[in-house]
Amino acid sequence: MAAYHSLKPLAILALALAFCVQGTLGTIACQNLNKDSCAFAVSSSGKRCVLEKHVKRSGDEAYTCSTSEIEADKLKDWIETDKCIEACGLERDVLGISSDSLLEPRFTQKLCSPQCYGSCPNIVDLYFSLAAGEGVYLPKLCEAVHGANSRREMAEIKSSGFVAPGPVSGVALPMKSMVSPMVAPAMPPY
Repeated sequence: MAAYHSLKPLAILALALAFCVQGTLGTIACQNLNKDSCAFAVSSSGKRCVLEKHVKRSGDEAYTCSTSEIEADKLKDWIETDKCIEACGLERDVLGISSDSLLEPRFTQKLCSPQCYGSCPNIVDLYFSLAAGEGVYLPKLCEAVHGANSRREMAEIKSSGFVAPGPVSGVALPMKSMVSPMVAPAMPPY
């Protein structure tokens, strides 16, 4: 009987440790991610992860994953799937994100495709914010991409100033002032 009572505190301690460990296993810290999982990931705090390249003293390139100040809308603990990266026409080793890609017809076609727009809320949320920062409503842009006269519609959007050119490619936008939708916008009707 005495052995039973001495095991009880140990069992409580083991149970408490199990809960602590379980709570930390599912968390994502950007600085712990490698090059192949950093871009388009969202940390446990809801901040987006960003891949950065550094040159070592030896002259070799090194990549690190850092936490940005950009918050994802209602997403946490998210590492984007390879399926979404491919469906949306993206690459894992992207350094920074620019709104310039929204002016590239091949990219916008992939972004606005049902495989991406309808299935990859993290990427849609990110590009919705990038577009909003440039004064563009992403569903309207996708309507223009898939419209019957898509080239004419895109030319009109570009010439009207609806899509403003972004910064130099590879340089991240200052997205602190950008807004995100509460939920990724509904797929525009085509």
